[in-house]
Amino acid sequence: QVQVVESGGGLVQAGGSLRLSCVASGTIFSIYSMAWYRQAPGSQRQFVASVGDGGDITYTDSVKGRFIISEDGARQTTWLQMNSLKPEHPAISFCHFHGYEHRLRREYSAWGPGTQVTVSS
Repeated sequence: QVQVVESGGGLVQAGGSLRLSCVASGTIFSIYSMAWYRQAPGSQRQFVASVGDGGDITYTDSVKGRFIISEDGARQTTWLQMNSLKPEHPAISFCHFHGYEHRLRREYSAWGPGTQVTVSS
């Protein structure tokens, strides 16, 4: 089994920064990818950033130059450093984990419960 839990959300003023964390725990995994998405009320969940097992990183255009994703595979953890935040309606940031559980020899694709991010003007 895998538990995916985000943390670090909160309220920040426009132009400020937040650092989100996501930990996949429960057993030992080979990580295929870990990614961040956001979902505002009434909107679809949108991709933000991801890091693959080879260290390849992808960002959506709107956050390039402002956000930084990083990963520690040994700790099964990813971070999203969000800088120069812009005011928006409150949104939930979700972490997605894709990996392989060696103990049970199965593949997992799982979401965390999310952490709220609010940027005030």
